[in-house]
Amino acid sequence: MANPRALIVDDEPDLCELLALTLARMDVDSNAVHDLAAARRALQGHQDYSLCLTDLRLPDGDGIELLEWIQANTPELPVAVITAHGHVEAAVRALKLGAFDFVSKPLDISDLRKLVNQALKLADGRRTTDGGRRLLGDSEPMQKLWALIGRVARSQAPVHITGESGTGKELVARLIHESGSRKDAPFVPVSCGAIPSELMESELFGHRKGSFTGAVADKPGLVQAAEGGTLFLDEVADLPFGMQVKLLRLIQEKTARPVGEQHEQPVDVRILSATHRDLGELVADGRFREDLFYRINVIELRVPALRERLGDIPELAGAIIARLALRMSIKAPELSDEGLRLLVGHNYPGNVRELENVLERALTLCDGTTIRGRDIELRATPAASAAAGDARASSALQDQLAGIERLSILRALEQHRFNRTAAAKALGISFRALRYRIKKLGIE
Repeated sequence: MANPRALIVDDEPDLCELLALTLARMDVDSNAVHDLAAARRALQGHQDYSLCLTDLRLPDGDGIELLEWIQANTPELPVAVITAHGHVEAAVRALKLGAFDFVSKPLDISDLRKLVNQALKLADGRRTTDGGRRLLGDSEPMQKLWALIGRVARSQAPVHITGESGTGKELVARLIHESGSRKDAPFVPVSCGAIPSELMESELFGHRKGSFTGAVADKPGLVQAAEGGTLFLDEVADLPFGMQVKLLRLIQEKTARPVGEQHEQPVDVRILSATHRDLGELVADGRFREDLFYRINVIELRVPALRERLGDIPELAGAIIARLALRMSIKAPELSDEGLRLLVGHNYPGNVRELENVLERALTLCDGTTIRGRDIELRATPAASAAAGDARASSALQDQLAGIERLSILRALEQHRFNRTAAAKALGISFRALRYRIKKLGIE
């Protein structure tokens, strides 16, 4: 079988030689070109490339132009960009545009080897997964979600998954993991709100024996457990402020330091995160670090609420009933037309999780062969009543409050001759919070 082949695009001969030697030791053939025009000619030829490594600065353009061209013409080709040390913004921009990953100058050979190995796993395009069986639905919102999952799975960029509680954010994270090059490595979920703040650092990064009272032995952390795979931070908004700094360093430097250890250790994990809260609003209020927000939110993926895809309920209900019946060791009953009409007509403030609870009760109450309308109890919780019990009144109240807030901000700005710093002080909020609210309310 022929060796995989990589295209190197860089105008520094010494760097091209270093890359070619490193790739050769990995049994990867390479072809080096030195400008944008030559790169396009090479890709338009009949070379079957498995990877492209391109510098961001080229004599006749930049690597972003090449990345955009590849995304339009050969989107299945993984592209890794080479950036100057400290040019994080350029690397993040490249990731947003579809780059597989980035590596900084001066090159770290071990990091480069890891990147190449991950890219080559994507080269043949064979990415089957069991995860798809757990994320059901063929509605338009779900088709868009599947398309986005396919795109982000090919990247190593951090992905932030948003959506209401009960929509299946962890299932989406697992599917991204299982559809990508890290699928054979661990997927480690972490519930940031379930770990006490005083134990968070030890749980995430591990500790050394004797580093604190009760540390009777060395213990690896969840970050180390995810080595080579994916670390999924669920409800990342609940992460203590001090831990946000350490997470930022993990993402930027790709290192972690166990409690009681003097030296940092290199780690290779992909970060996925999720929350049902508005991180942008938390940043504006000073409760979440802005720099961390931009690093974990390189790519944002929204999971639709169940009320936005009610056409998927027949398929979802059938699968849930079959799974519950198997767990209860009974024959799966049929869902009557009346029962289905009731399910499709509900608003589901609790999303798929609520649908599962409704069907589990119905399965218990039915006569054993058919789930009828009388077996289905659609009860609104106090939280659901507050959120959706009177949607029109809630919407009107929100509009009224937004109008009052808009008027207050405009008056403060006018009184201080549109000096935002002075207006924020007069309003008793931070400058960042004022800037967020001006953008949110569309105030020019």
